[in-house]
Amino acid sequence: MEKDEFYMRQALKQAEYAQKEDEVPVGAVIVYKSKIIAQSSNQVEKLKDSTAHAEMLALTQAASYLNSKWLTECDLYVTVEPCLMCAGALVLARINKVVFGVMEPKTGAFGSKLELNRLGLNHKLKVKKGVLEKESLLLLRDFFKKRRGLNKKFDFSSS
Repeated sequence: MEKDEFYMRQALKQAEYAQKEDEVPVGAVIVYKSKIIAQSSNQVEKLKDSTAHAEMLALTQAASYLNSKWLTECDLYVTVEPCLMCAGALVLARINKVVFGVMEPKTGAFGSKLELNRLGLNHKLKVKKGVLEKESLLLLRDFFKKRRGLNKKFDFSSS
């Protein structure tokens, strides 16, 4: 199994946990020198905090683990394309690479709504899209079908 797929499967486990907790099923892991040092799932509902995205929580864990605000040797694996808030935090933390599963057409900051790396910020991230895209998309579709009802239009589309 390819390295990126292995770590994305760990992120998918976090997304499955989020779904069981009635959260939008997004999971994230941060890898440093081939070791997972942080993992989280969305906790927006649980914490009543609109910033409690999987990526944000994982960034906090990773910074604590490394005792550093800089995560220059770390890679993020996340099941859904990060939003602008999370993407900005990834730049500030100096994450090396972002690997994600499915595009997020409403808020995605790495190609869907915006291409963050084209803004000329002080840090560029390596980006890999579409890793275990089908698995990530299935989790989202299942969650939103249950939440919104089968007759409502589903917003996520595969790239």
